[in-house]
Amino acid sequence: MKPKIEVTEKDTLQSLFAKCGGLGLEHHNDLENIIKDKDPNFDIENGTINWGEGLKFNFQLLGTLSLKNDKWYWAWDNQDIGFSEKIIEDSKKVKKIGEEYNISHFKENMFQASLHEAHIIAMTITGLFKDDGYYVMDFEGLLFFITLKSDKIPHEKTVERFLYNYNTFQKEFDVNPRLALEGYGKLNGYEYKEREEFSVVVIGQSRIIVGFNEKETITHIQTMFEN
Repeated sequence: MKPKIEVTEKDTLQSLFAKCGGLGLEHHNDLENIIKDKDPNFDIENGTINWGEGLKFNFQLLGTLSLKNDKWYWAWDNQDIGFSEKIIEDSKKVKKIGEEYNISHFKENMFQASLHEAHIIAMTITGLFKDDGYYVMDFEGLLFFITLKSDKIPHEKTVERFLYNYNTFQKEFDVNPRLALEGYGKLNGYEYKEREEFSVVVIGQSRIIVGFNEKETITHIQTMFEN
């Protein structure tokens, strides 16, 4: 699986989060909307998670976070646990990207991380690989971060939803709003145009125009809807 957006040697976890986290957050929320507060049946041996009512998915295990010592462990480094190879394929792809582009958070097997930072990692990878959602399983303080890919998880692709998700993402997280707009637009397959003082996302016949000042702070957002 190739990343759906360009990764460069200048990228860090923070810049990739700005590019990919908007879609990751959207798809996480979309999954939450269909599973509600149901508890799933988690089968790590077979790599499936099941909420009933036709909501059974295969998953990929990205990594685990220990709440006891605030450490993130990538699933590709699991000699002591022995995870099935079929559920750690995506984590191995993350490692490969980290080694190719020298992204330390992707190639180090373990590092200190808060719960907030672990969600940032999961949102970034979900957006980068265009997964349909991610979920967190809590096993007595050891959190398993998994990603899902399924057409059973619906994603509303409208101007209104795009604008709402973009606004939520760039307000709630410390990201460059122009980079976030570009990444979120391109990952959705929309045309993106950039000028010095504003950027444009083209969704069908509609336009979202976002103005920026010299500090890359948003000055205005304008929507032009199709008739």
